[in-house]
Amino acid sequence: MGTVSKALSLLSFFAPDRTEIGLSDLTRLSGINKATAYRLMGELQESGFVEQGENDRAYRLGPQVLHLAALREASTPILSVSRRVLRELSDETGETTHVSLGHETWVQTLSHAYSPRHATKVTMDDAQTVTYHATSSGLAILAYADPDFVEQVLAQPLKVHTSKTLVDPDEIRTKLTQIRETGIADTLGSFELEVHSHAVPIFGADHKALGALAVAAPASRMSPQQQDTIRTALRRAGASLTHRIGGSPPADYPQDAAL
Repeated sequence: MGTVSKALSLLSFFAPDRTEIGLSDLTRLSGINKATAYRLMGELQESGFVEQGENDRAYRLGPQVLHLAALREASTPILSVSRRVLRELSDETGETTHVSLGHETWVQTLSHAYSPRHATKVTMDDAQTVTYHATSSGLAILAYADPDFVEQVLAQPLKVHTSKTLVDPDEIRTKLTQIRETGIADTLGSFELEVHSHAVPIFGADHKALGALAVAAPASRMSPQQQDTIRTALRRAGASLTHRIGGSPPADYPQDAAL
């Protein structure tokens, strides 16, 4: 990993429940020695990617992150466009909906919506990071990613989140083939036990999957009828979101999944 990649990778340790990180914690989380972490954070601070309070030595994200986020949203307005789609999808299915973007080694939630229909629901945070192999969103993205990228992800140590997490690369490749046949991914208890999640890829103008739209529900509520409802609604919402951001699916994407 180059110096720039190593420095930027430190930003991935910030999260909704970890908005500020001290140098010691950053060293522990990243596995990078303290002197190197200090130097890299200093370079990020000079560029505006992180900052420190006047009386606090902990780091927090800086204004340059907001600047780049705004540019990203201007070029691919998936966040602003997705909010209505998420709300309508949540109302139709009665479950938690969320949209995510794929990154080099992780998937990040951008936004979510809850349905008031049920008191018990799957909860989540915006900006939450999850793994590719253990989530329906991650698998939906991988199914339509470049083969080299898929192999890069599968070559990394695959974290076991639950007793149902798939970590065998060959089994995951088989699952990706099945996803390409239907255009929709689903996982049951893979990232969180008792959570059944479905997802479809969201495509950009280059016909590549840049993210995913998903519905997550308690497994106890996932009857065959509810699965059919979610799959139908999710396919329609995914096609709508792809269209609204100016994207289009690749030629091999199942036609009924793009309706």
